[in-house]
Amino acid sequence: MITCLYGKLYIIESIYLSMKGLLDKLKRELEIRNSSRKTVSGYLCSVEKFLGFAKDRGLNETAVKDYIQRDLMKRNPSSVRRDLFAIKFFFDNVLGMKLRLPNPKKNSTLPDILSVEEIRKMLDSTTNAKHKLIIKLLYGCGLRVSEVISLKKEDVNFEEGMIHVRLAKGMKDRFVKIPDSLSKELEYYSGLSEDKWFFVSARGGKLTTATIQAIVKNSAKKAGIKKRVYPHLLRHSFATHLLEQGTDLRIIQKLLGHSDVKTTQIYTQVSQASIKTIRSPLDAL
Repeated sequence: MITCLYGKLYIIESIYLSMKGLLDKLKRELEIRNSSRKTVSGYLCSVEKFLGFAKDRGLNETAVKDYIQRDLMKRNPSSVRRDLFAIKFFFDNVLGMKLRLPNPKKNSTLPDILSVEEIRKMLDSTTNAKHKLIIKLLYGCGLRVSEVISLKKEDVNFEEGMIHVRLAKGMKDRFVKIPDSLSKELEYYSGLSEDKWFFVSARGGKLTTATIQAIVKNSAKKAGIKKRVYPHLLRHSFATHLLEQGTDLRIIQKLLGHSDVKTTQIYTQVSQASIKTIRSPLDAL
């Protein structure tokens, strides 16, 4: 039996009483909504962890509160929020129960953006041509790691100077401009192999997220950068530097593929350009 938050009892066929049955049903609900493989995998992982926790507690609102309260003490609120989104979806669409729970408040932290000089140092310290090209795409086009990994040669139009980013986060397509300084280098690299993927691993096929993370981390280390440098930080730096150059926020939103401009507005807080122009009253003394 599964206890709902209103205290009623629901008797479900034995296949759905098992963890596998519940997860299979969740997977089906996500797939018929055309959710991305990453979303499906993430939701299944989050709900599976919760089901293990709730095994002796029952599937109810109290169990969810206990689970979230326990995890908030150990993990970043953002990752707990992701788990809660998945659990709420599971209760609503698999169990038919509405959870009346607020989302944990986010920590108001801002990414520690790389300066233009730090980006230059990273590129200068990277001797591997493929690795340097990957860093240039992450920073010069604001691409996500998954978008670099999935980039096909047919998606790069050198005549138009555009990259077609297909089915990115949120299952949306968008276009980004190839930096003028990168166009010839990118076109030359494209002709070095006949593989459909732009970047191929040494064993063939697409690169992995871990590989690109290691490339970026190693380049930053060689450049002597003390900040924690990861691929998405290059995307943050791309957006912040565009804003500081005077690029309209709506254009940056379009380049990044954000559905809501509120997501893009974080870069108005990250940018320090306007703060640096302020004259302190102390200077007038």
